[in-house]
Amino acid sequence: MARKLAAGNWKMNGLAAALAELDTIAAGTGAEDGPEVALCPPFTLIAAAAERAKGGLAIGGQDCHAAEAGAHTGDVSAAMLADAGARYVILGHSERRQDHGESDADVAAKVSAAWAAGLKAIVCLGESLEQREAGETLEVVQGQLAGSIPEGADAENLVVAYEPIWAIGTGRVAEPPQIAEVHDALRTALSDLCGAQIAEATPLLYGGSVKAANAAEIFATSNVDGALVGGASLKAGDFLPIVEALHGA
Repeated sequence: MARKLAAGNWKMNGLAAALAELDTIAAGTGAEDGPEVALCPPFTLIAAAAERAKGGLAIGGQDCHAAEAGAHTGDVSAAMLADAGARYVILGHSERRQDHGESDADVAAKVSAAWAAGLKAIVCLGESLEQREAGETLEVVQGQLAGSIPEGADAENLVVAYEPIWAIGTGRVAEPPQIAEVHDALRTALSDLCGAQIAEATPLLYGGSVKAANAAEIFATSNVDGALVGGASLKAGDFLPIVEALHGA
């Protein structure tokens, strides 16, 4: 069985004052039988967040460079994230793939760097609305999976997040049968790629307008082990009910 994980992606949001929300989230997590919880704030808050995180709350980054160090102005290495106290890093998010032109090969190189630094990689996959309407969803996400996961994957260093691009920040959510179809296919593809034992133990998260109101239905869906949450992770009052729904799933 895969471990349960609720991960929050703050994206380009959050100044120092936002750490008060992190304190409240940390205080509401850590139950012995509860899910693991991770928050990925902007780079500027990672060190402070890691110092304040308690109980079952882990801190992560939202990206890293594939190189360990060097002349890469404005970039952050995986080793720097780990040094600041991060335990996770989100890689291959659609906003990175689209806005920064990241390919599957780029993502795979970053995943290797994250693992070398001792970080757990949350690898994001997802299709556009045009690809879904063309019936290409499974082909797209399975191709992204195969191209974005390098050798060396295991259930301790890898998390896979399915985030249909058309559902991110739009208020639209994939219906449970749509989610189940993709997650079932990803579990099978992971088995082919990494072996059945690793595939069964690797968390598969759903992301895309996850909220307290729809979390329980999503978590009851086949092969969904948690969520990668965007806007609803910025406030404890929105995020903690999602964590609680995962605890009860």
